[in-house]
Amino acid sequence: MASINLRALAPIGVFFLLCFVIAVFSPNFLSVSNAIRILNASAIPVVLVMGATFVILMGSIDLSVEGIVALCAVVTASLVLNDTTGANLGLWAVPFAVLAGGLIGAVNGATHVYLKVPSFMVTLGIGFVCLGIATAALGGFPVRISDRGFRALTLGRSLGLPNGIWVAAASVFVALIIQERTRLGRYVYAIGTDEITARQSGVPVERTRVLVFVLAGLFSGLAGAMAAAQLGQGHALIASGRLFTTITAVVVGGTALSGGVGSVLNSVVGVLIVVVLTNGMVLMGVPPFVQQGVQGFLIIVAVSLALDRRQLEVVK
Repeated sequence: MASINLRALAPIGVFFLLCFVIAVFSPNFLSVSNAIRILNASAIPVVLVMGATFVILMGSIDLSVEGIVALCAVVTASLVLNDTTGANLGLWAVPFAVLAGGLIGAVNGATHVYLKVPSFMVTLGIGFVCLGIATAALGGFPVRISDRGFRALTLGRSLGLPNGIWVAAASVFVALIIQERTRLGRYVYAIGTDEITARQSGVPVERTRVLVFVLAGLFSGLAGAMAAAQLGQGHALIASGRLFTTITAVVVGGTALSGGVGSVLNSVVGVLIVVVLTNGMVLMGVPPFVQQGVQGFLIIVAVSLALDRRQLEVVK
């Protein structure tokens, strides 16, 4: 039991150790402005990992993150005041982006469950389909947003902090309620721990799987709207690199890829580790290609630390 508790606390220990090491080499790291910068950079990744965590807790994987974010960003940018479509829905465009993400998530889940296609292949394919639609819809050109009210979704400030941070905090609150206070949250852990036993216990496995992919799509849709507001445009490449950050953060936070172990709070810690590491390397002048290598190494170390090898008879 002690080893399990230590393994659960490992990401928090890594986070504080990382902060200490970076602060030694770069005193500016501990400034208030840099702390706000880190939280702001964490906002969209935190929203994305809320959905990804539930999928991974269930023992599945969602590789459609970049495609959904890109398509939903294009949808959002096309519905607010912009230089292309003439629409002007303002913040009312956000629910449309969230709904679009949920619908794509439903396609992911239904295809995976009812056509018996592995989640890896389904979500990878759907992600490319979304990227293709986003590219074709705009002919490869971006939609530029001129609605300042909409851009305040992430760039505006409330109580001294960028609004994107508050949106991310609200997303964590909602995800935590789902995880701790709903049947869906309990079902996710049951399926991830032992799907056969869960099915025999009356857990609606198929319906739960579809709902979890819908939930992941909803969070990705919100992230797409936030990305459009942050960058002031929507285009097919707006989410480049988001998949790597999302999966890395969930794994580094201690959520097991095999399912059943982890939580949304673990994933928040994982996001902070990834963002702090990137921020620290930038402050210390580490070249970008070295940063990528360090991040890749971090994934291997995190997975190695998170595995309970006593329960592993076969490694595939």
